[in-house]
Amino acid sequence: MTAVLPEVRRARGAVAAMFLTNGALIANILPRYPEIKGELGLANSTYGLVLAAFPAGAILAGLGAGALIRRFGSAPLAVVGTILTALGLIAASWAPVAAALALALLVAGACDAITDVAQNAHGLRVQRGYGRSIINSFHAVWSIGAVLGGSMAAAAIALEVPLRAHLAVSGTLFAATALVALRFALPGKDPENPASAVGADGAPGAADAASAAEAAGTAGAATSAPVMRPGRGRTAFLLGALVVIAIGGTLVEDSGNSWATLYLSRDLGAPAAIAATGFIALVGAQFVGRLLGDTLVDRFGQRTVARAGGGVIAVGMATALAVPSVPGTIAGFALAGLGSATLVPAAMQEADDLPGLRHGTGLTVVSWLMRLGFLVSPPLVGLIADHAGLRTGLLVLPVAGILVLVFSGVLSGRRRGAHQKSEQISAAV
Repeated sequence: MTAVLPEVRRARGAVAAMFLTNGALIANILPRYPEIKGELGLANSTYGLVLAAFPAGAILAGLGAGALIRRFGSAPLAVVGTILTALGLIAASWAPVAAALALALLVAGACDAITDVAQNAHGLRVQRGYGRSIINSFHAVWSIGAVLGGSMAAAAIALEVPLRAHLAVSGTLFAATALVALRFALPGKDPENPASAVGADGAPGAADAASAAEAAGTAGAATSAPVMRPGRGRTAFLLGALVVIAIGGTLVEDSGNSWATLYLSRDLGAPAAIAATGFIALVGAQFVGRLLGDTLVDRFGQRTVARAGGGVIAVGMATALAVPSVPGTIAGFALAGLGSATLVPAAMQEADDLPGLRHGTGLTVVSWLMRLGFLVSPPLVGLIADHAGLRTGLLVLPVAGILVLVFSGVLSGRRRGAHQKSEQISAAV
């Protein structure tokens, strides 16, 4: 095993800090959305449309992140994006009308998308220095940040800290953390490496000198393996199915983000501080699922783990909605978070390995289109809630679990060797 250079180890800590701040920043405002909704007097449908501004900004900005990374470098861009995201969320707390709130969330969403792409790009650069997979650990740290941010919000609500003061403090704290992390990131712009894969954002992959040999060896092994190339129609079907799986995961996450606190407080009568734990339970269970995910996938395969996850989402949330109670609903959101933990990474990984596509093309399509889940979910649930109640609107969660069950056949089974990956995907349907 190749020794990991000290600067690469330090950079791993820096990337972890970036993921932590990204998760914590957003989570600080989510439990306070009902308060903002109440202050502005928004109807459910208007509230859903306003919340959709955040993912809309992410979609608008996501495709431009690759060019920005090549120009400025992934680490500096991630930190600048973090600072601008913090400013956008602070501006949201000062919004006097729905339009101003939507604009602030649009800007915050755009900056968050750029941050997400940049920190993942730098994480992949650090990963090549390790010569083994560590990217899942960064996403687990993001979940820790989300739990931390949600807990900070719950404490602020319990202590009756004003919304503007709360978000000003959290924004400043995590922006400063990102600035400190930049000092320990890998220096310079991300070097081009033709052997590396296209990242999740569609930007060319980057490898530094410490990991160039590893990347080249991986590329050589990949090109020597036999590949079955399905027709364009089947490739499009596989890619579409993977998009559905990824959107299933984002629907679960966004429903918990946007509606868990409101449903628990308004529909079930939970105190504000208790209502915030619905979101915390979801992201906390998601973190546990991500910690266990790699081991489970290695043992049982992506297909089995995704099917189990879809079943857990469907049964857990359907039961919680059928027999509504505060403890049962919190448990339902926790089960939904647990079941969705590996869905997006699984869809991205399988898309990146689809035969017949350039390396990274499928991953780029899935990572961009899955944001539609974040864009469509808030107004969809809001419209249903206005006409039939929020409890009915949250049926999108068990429906998402069922869709994952239906389409997870495109995922690979238990691996018996890396060379069989493409055959497994092609044979799955």
